[in-house]
Amino acid sequence: MLAVRNAVMEDLGAIFALAGGIGAGMTTLKPDLAALERRLQTVEASFAGTADPADADYLFVLEDLAAGRVCGVSAIKAAVGLREPFYNYRISTSVHARADTGMVNRVQSLHLTHDLSGAAELCSLYLHPDYRHGANGKLLSKARLLFVAQFPHLFPARIFAEMRGFQDGQGRSPFWESVGRPFFRMDFHEADDLCGTGDRLFIEQLVPRLPLYTHLLGLEARAAIGQTHADTVPARRLLEQEGLQFEGYIDIFDGGPVLQAKVRELRALRESRLQAVARGRPAGATVCLLATTRQQRFRAIVAVGDPSAQTAVLAQEAMEALHCAEGAGVRVLALAAPAR
Repeated sequence: MLAVRNAVMEDLGAIFALAGGIGAGMTTLKPDLAALERRLQTVEASFAGTADPADADYLFVLEDLAAGRVCGVSAIKAAVGLREPFYNYRISTSVHARADTGMVNRVQSLHLTHDLSGAAELCSLYLHPDYRHGANGKLLSKARLLFVAQFPHLFPARIFAEMRGFQDGQGRSPFWESVGRPFFRMDFHEADDLCGTGDRLFIEQLVPRLPLYTHLLGLEARAAIGQTHADTVPARRLLEQEGLQFEGYIDIFDGGPVLQAKVRELRALRESRLQAVARGRPAGATVCLLATTRQQRFRAIVAVGDPSAQTAVLAQEAMEALHCAEGAGVRVLALAAPAR
């Protein structure tokens, strides 16, 4: 059985190994041992409730309990842009028309913004290739939303996730080549690494302030705007099922889409229910996410249940995976979003 739990300092080596397999494009999880150690210190303080809200960072790991192996990570940063600038491009379209000729010209432009500063960020999602099957990816991604549902007071009104942008078969970002390189004069991977280590000052110093008119970009760069990296398409689909949507913001490096939602409108907040645990043969036939209600010892699993019941009837194995006893409260949500 696999379980999601809050990360602790003892996971440092395993998280470092996972980070080494990600590749470019995920600035929030780099294979930097010292940086990861500092992050885990903040993570432990966040789950303990002692971190400053501007620094709070809730990092989760997915553990194969039988093998004792950490096989995935995901996270929520409680608020971005409060300690350092946080940038995105906002896509805008202006219409220029001349009535006497009937000519209409629609022009798309990109505007540098701080609009998402103060919002919570879903980030650092990575699942080891050995475990990319079954419900493992859904558990890793969606369990953190049950954490938000259980502790909504820890988060602001808006939450978002930056999706990795399109790269070609050689790992080249067309958007970066047309938009980033002329101003930053460095490779995409170098800029990505600088941003991943927390050095965002170079963005403020080098990024152009005026709108960028997309019709002046190359065809490949224009086609990449708002497009998702092939490896990230499943993660995007899962987040869209939970209520996040693309609202016209993109990453300034690779043009990847930013998905957003109001926290109160997430499916986990609207549809999850608290149930009391009872030992026995599982009732119901719905595959569910079940999560504990403890902030410092949060755990979540996938098990069969009844999201509408008052009681969560669980097998002994599931109770052990959750580290809960009979009578304990768990938050329950159907794993799959209902068809619309």
